[in-house]
Amino acid sequence: MISLARHRLTPAETGPALRALSEWTPADAPGGGLHPGDVGWLLRFDDAAVFVWTGGGAPVAAGFLDGPVLRVTAAPGADLGAVAADAEDLLDAGNDRTDGLPVPGWELDREEPWLVLSWTPRPVSSRAGPVGEADAADRVLVQRSAFAGSTFTVERWRAMKASPAGGLAVETLVRTPSGEPAAAATGWFAGMGRCGLLEPVGTHPDHRGHGHGRDAVLGACAALAERGASAVAVVTPATNEAAVALYRSAGFTVVRENHDWVRTPRA
Repeated sequence: MISLARHRLTPAETGPALRALSEWTPADAPGGGLHPGDVGWLLRFDDAAVFVWTGGGAPVAAGFLDGPVLRVTAAPGADLGAVAADAEDLLDAGNDRTDGLPVPGWELDREEPWLVLSWTPRPVSSRAGPVGEADAADRVLVQRSAFAGSTFTVERWRAMKASPAGGLAVETLVRTPSGEPAAAATGWFAGMGRCGLLEPVGTHPDHRGHGHGRDAVLGACAALAERGASAVAVVTPATNEAAVALYRSAGFTVVRENHDWVRTPRA
């Protein structure tokens, strides 16, 4: 087993993690538990922490704690056993799940699968427009309305945009004919010829059922494709039938099913 060093990065220090994750992103769908966009979305928090594991001075894995879940993506061919052995220090009681990192003695969660869906670039028609500073409050309104318990604010939107990942983000906002904010999507670029990611996508409850979410998704996908993304992926719980239907209506197809690793209860 190779010797690894783990580094805890502040938001301002995440450039190396973002570059490594971008290099490790395939053309068709993200591998592991993290895409650069997952880090980008995390960086709305000024106290966010991202971990990078290095071997011989080069990054071999990156991850962060997403609530009780340690999400990790490793370089192709990396020694996941070595990463898992070091990551045990982060897996205290309560941090009982990993995404993308097999832990010896843990088991796959077969009850709560995630679907990875992918979209192939093609011409689209969408009413979505880009999000700028003047639209920030409406972008935040959609997010807070779409997700119960959301803590998104204009200040956190600005922090995300000012972070090292800000240049990777593309955002779209769809308004009703009367100008009310109805749906929004944030997409993340990983480089030319690599798969982009949608994270997050939301529709205001008052404006669902009118195709606004689909337009927001297609607008973000088109913007990523214009920058050179080879595909666009999204990850959603398999049980979220409304989300799965939305992405299928936008032309996404399921490419695989992901399962978290969970700590085996002690007898």
